[in-house]
Amino acid sequence: MALTIRRAVPLATLTTLGLGGPARVLAEIRHVEDAREALRAARSEGAAWGILGGGSNVIAADPDAAGWGFDGWLLHPVGSAMTVVRRDADHVWLRADAGVVWDALVAFAVDEGWAGITCLSGIPGKVGAAPIQNIGAYGQELAAAFDTAEVLDTVTDQVATWSATDCAFQYRDSRLKRAAGRYLVLSVTLRLQIGGAPALRYGELRDRLGLARDPAPESAAASLDVTQPDATRPDATRPDAQPRLATVRETVLAIRRAKGMVLDAADPDSRSAGSFFMNPIVPTTAADGALSGLERRHGATLAMPRYPAPPAVDGTARVKLSAAWLIDRSGLRPGYDHPDHGGRRVGLSAKHTLALVNRGGASTADLLAFAAHVRERVRDTTGIVLMREPVLLQPAR
Repeated sequence: MALTIRRAVPLATLTTLGLGGPARVLAEIRHVEDAREALRAARSEGAAWGILGGGSNVIAADPDAAGWGFDGWLLHPVGSAMTVVRRDADHVWLRADAGVVWDALVAFAVDEGWAGITCLSGIPGKVGAAPIQNIGAYGQELAAAFDTAEVLDTVTDQVATWSATDCAFQYRDSRLKRAAGRYLVLSVTLRLQIGGAPALRYGELRDRLGLARDPAPESAAASLDVTQPDATRPDATRPDAQPRLATVRETVLAIRRAKGMVLDAADPDSRSAGSFFMNPIVPTTAADGALSGLERRHGATLAMPRYPAPPAVDGTARVKLSAAWLIDRSGLRPGYDHPDHGGRRVGLSAKHTLALVNRGGASTADLLAFAAHVRERVRDTTGIVLMREPVLLQPAR
């Protein structure tokens, strides 16, 4: 099949933020030869290239002087195959093309009764981006279920199979992300547990399921106020009962919808890139200083969410904090905007302070100006510097 290319494609239609000028060329990648052909064409033109998956963790540029949001070739994975490549008594190895919608993969695994990624339900985007970002939510990370990825080096045109060690996964980070644009993920293989129990580490999820809180939480993802348990909870007479994977998936999706974190054309709060800032990992002393300053500011004792984190290279003790909590305690409430930083066009989600929302008519410049304002406000109030999670769509050559 010949390579499919589209020209002058508006990036606003391909990103969840709905921002960005047009890409000069978009090449649909179904297999490695499509990618190689697109790269050859870009090189023959002396053009830049880049990679765009589901557009859910990406900030695309406004039009430049020539009218382009991306002046070059964008490689856009669209392969949709999911295949069981190996199975034993306890595990299944599931391979998915990079173009598979991530949540479709989770739904398939849950339907089959395979555990390992259930709590990652509702995360937008495609499979190819999952190892780049080491996606995680509600007590699970991709790294725990990851087996291998088939990766094309766009510089050498060579394909290699990467292990978890090769990927060098960290919190919302990987070697793939640190070399943005160089490597194109072609497929991902996950190792999932047949009939396995759901991961129930995250406090808010346990609350919704009617389970006791884990005394040693493993997730530092930010949360909103806990909602009351609903009909998905296990039988109250059996507090140790494990909910089904499908129940956990439905509960995760319900929590995400309440925060505007599930894509929904009818929900303006879902026009975002999800969590815009990562939960900061800081020295314990910095966390203590931030808390003391906030308590003086608020004139009250505060309970700052903090979670264990690996020590720094020099052995300094560190903790992971909630970015949403820091934003909120810095005086920026859900729905907040600023007349000098994007005006009413962009602001915090009305459902979750960790999401920055394009309310309509915004530009990427508006979004970045407002993000800088939020970051500065938190830094000036707490001394903690937040780092952006979505990446800028950058060209390579």
